[in-house]
Formats: sequence, C-alpha cells, structure tokens
Amino acid sequence: MYYELYIDVLFLMNFLMDSIVLLTVKAVLKSPCSFARVFLGGAVGSGLTCLIICIPLPSAIKIILFHTVVSSIMLIIGIKVRGKSEFFKAYLLLYILTFLFGGILQVFRPYLKYASLYFAAAAGSYCMIRMVWSFLSRLSDYEKQICEITVYAEGKKYKIRALTDTGNVLRDEESKEPVCVIDRELAKKIFGEMRPVLGFRYIPYRTIGKCGLMPICRIEKMCIHLQQDRWIERPVIGISEELISEQGEYQMILNPEILGGVEDGCKSSDAAAI
Repeated sequence: MYYELYIDVLFLMNFLMDSIVLLTVKAVLKSPCSFARVFLGGAVGSGLTCLIICIPLPSAIKIILFHTVVSSIMLIIGIKVRGKSEFFKAYLLLYILTFLFGGILQVFRPYLKYASLYFAAAAGSYCMIRMVWSFLSRLSDYEKQICEITVYAEGKKYKIRALTDTGNVLRDEESKEPVCVIDRELAKKIFGEMRPVLGFRYIPYRTIGKCGLMPICRIEKMCIHLQQDRWIERPVIGISEELISEQGEYQMILNPEILGGVEDGCKSSDAAAI
C-alpha cells in the first residue's frame, strides 16, 4: 500500500505543532529563551521529522529516532535546557503537553475539514492550556501564602490560618517590632471584651483609602507551622476593625518580617501601613 505525501504540508503541520508545544514548555518552565529560538527549534524538529520519514528505515528505528533524537534536539535548540535535571523535566513536559494537545485536537477533528480550521484549533488549544496553567499557578502561589498557626493567649490555644502579606509593614512604634493583624471575631474569642486592664494600646495605621487607630497587645506566643515549626515568643498582635477575609479563608495577616522578611517582598519601614 502506498500513500501520497505532500512534504510541504507535513513540514508546515509539524512546525506548527512543535512550535506550539515548545512555546507551552517555555511558559511552564519560565525559560528566558527568545521566541525566535523557540520557532527555530520547531522548524528544526519538523525538518528532522520530514527527513526521517523520507529515509528508507525500519519503522521501529524511525520511532526511536522521533522520540529520542528529534525530541532532544528540539528541546536543546528551542528551550536551551541546561543540565540533566532540567532536560528530563522539559522532556517529560514535552510529551505530557503533546498528549494534551493531541487529545484536544482529536475531539475537534471531525469538525475540522480544512487545514486553516485545524491550525486555528491548535492555536486555541495553546491559549486554553496557557490559561489553565496560569490559573493553577496563581492558585498554587496563593495557597503557599497561607499557613497554619497555633496562637497561645489568655491561657488557651487557638489553631488558625494566616496569610503572609508582603504589604503588611505595620510596626509597633515603641518596640519597633512587626505587628500581625487578627480580625475582630477571632479577637473576641481570645480576649472577650477588650478591657484596658488587658494592656491594650493603640497605634496609627493606614490602608487604601482609610486610616485610624488600631488596638495592639502582646500574647504569650505563637507557633507558625512551616516545613519546620517557628516559635515566636510574645509577638505583638493588632486587631482589625473588620473581617480580614470575607470568605473566612484566614483569620490573621502575618507580617513577613516576623519570619525575617521575604525576598523581594516586605521592605523594612517605619510606615504603619497594612
């Protein structure tokens, strides 16, 4: 049985798919390589694919070449991978994305009678996977900012969730220590009615479009549950006038300086802002 193969069409379709997959690998790995380099990798991969198809070799040899030589050269040229670890990560990602793209295009294949529609579907698949990955990345980053904390105050302990907010640079003006902020509902559970005998005092604060005085006090201690527990003795706690999370996802805004600061995050400042 013989097939009539148009090498220019084969090259164009492979170039399109190879380039889209490499662009997605670049985005996921946050590779600094240029788009020109990515498209060059796609072109080289497509050219090698056409060459191997034209050479009279056993099918098993061709499959091995496709999945070893061609894929490796595409990654080295298009993504500029360095080191074995990065290469294997990119190689695995390449085939996962190829499988995803193939599955998506297979769904729409009965409706794609023209090559232009096929290319449009491929581009749409790329945009969809990028959006899904971007959403999952933001969700993962957000989850990393939330941690479990055990607060010890008034002879009791409370397990809460806290958001590490690099915008919280609130400090106690007297001790110059960072202030973590809890919402009023949690404060009522811990302290009941805030009486002056409990040692509350007030510091000025400002938020976007709002400023005022915030009550603060010291509590016994708190444990921040990270990879290793971090114990903070007698931290300064501020009490917000309102809920700090409308959905109740967390009850404290953790000042990152209490953990020694966050790289490229909270800057040391005497400005009482949250």
